[in-house]
Amino acid sequence: MLDTSSIELSIVMPCLNEAETLAVCIDKAMGYLKRSGVVGEVVIADNGSTDGSQLIAEERGARVVAVEAKGYGSALMGGITAAYGTYVIMGDADDSYDFDNLEPFVERLRAGDELVMGNRFRGGIEPGAMPPLHKYLGNPVLSTIGRMLFRSEIRDFHCGLRGFNRESILSLGLVTTGMEFASEVVVKSTLGALRVSEVPTTLKKDGRSRPPHLRSWHDGWRHLRFLLIFSPRWLFLIPGTAAFVLGFVGVMLLGFGPVVVGRVGFTYSSQLYLAALTVVGYQSVLFAILTKIYAQREGFRIPRSRNFDRLQKRISLESGAIVGLLLFVVGLGVAVAQLVGWASNDFGPLEAGATLRAAIPAALLMMLGAQTIMAGMFLGVLSVGVKRS
Repeated sequence: MLDTSSIELSIVMPCLNEAETLAVCIDKAMGYLKRSGVVGEVVIADNGSTDGSQLIAEERGARVVAVEAKGYGSALMGGITAAYGTYVIMGDADDSYDFDNLEPFVERLRAGDELVMGNRFRGGIEPGAMPPLHKYLGNPVLSTIGRMLFRSEIRDFHCGLRGFNRESILSLGLVTTGMEFASEVVVKSTLGALRVSEVPTTLKKDGRSRPPHLRSWHDGWRHLRFLLIFSPRWLFLIPGTAAFVLGFVGVMLLGFGPVVVGRVGFTYSSQLYLAALTVVGYQSVLFAILTKIYAQREGFRIPRSRNFDRLQKRISLESGAIVGLLLFVVGLGVAVAQLVGWASNDFGPLEAGATLRAAIPAALLMMLGAQTIMAGMFLGVLSVGVKRS
């Protein structure tokens, strides 16, 4: 019996009814271990197969780990957690990945890299192995977005063949259960300052006769949603700041009278919509700031910046309440002045244009003030010390 403490490499394959191709994948992985002399094991993370995949795996000398929680990410995390190796190489059991040639991954892992991604575009994609939608749109676009948002060097975010230091990856606190697990590994490794590299690998045509589990648009959206939500700067802060500045400046300019640009005139209705844009933008900025403060205090691995750290030191429940109250009082003062003016006119008819030009900015300031006060109160809730187990 193999001493588990001597295992250097665990080759983990997620499995859900892969009887057609599982045996050949295991044979290739076992063949690599035998030829290379690497002390290792093959782990099949079975996600509830009903086609006899478990028996096939055991007959081929693999270790089967039953994973009850459904999903690609759940299956892989179950296999990674149960693996004995210092290093793990994961790959799909559909005979599309090159388990015969894992040496480039092992070399980089032994050199100290903590995540080694395969790059199918550098290694070669067999005709028919990747749908045109994935090859020319899905993978390139999502990988480009990932590189832009997280300053990653990886050019194939979704390659299913990748190797990593087991302890390093487990320390990241991976939580996704579906196909977005592939993006989560790269994103959190990058944010966690792990040593990440990329090696060429090949992609063959899926060896199964049935359709793959992957759903192009559904799973693509899940990847994109994960990338955006995990980057509040690009999803909330930058768009929110742009909306707030554009809306606030526009509202204040129109407070002095109509603005004409060429043949287009802007007046009360434009001012009202710009006020709404200001509120939405301001709420987006507050959400981005509070989200990042919460994430940092909870120990999430997100990028830090000196500017944000300085801002965080200056904002508190008290400062938020003071700033919010000042905004609210200014807006309320304008409203009261209008009310007094209306009363002096014996509550008679008012000139609509002048009234709206002042009322809209006043209402805007009151809303921004109330939002600021509530954001400060929420920040106060976040700052309450609690005892953690």
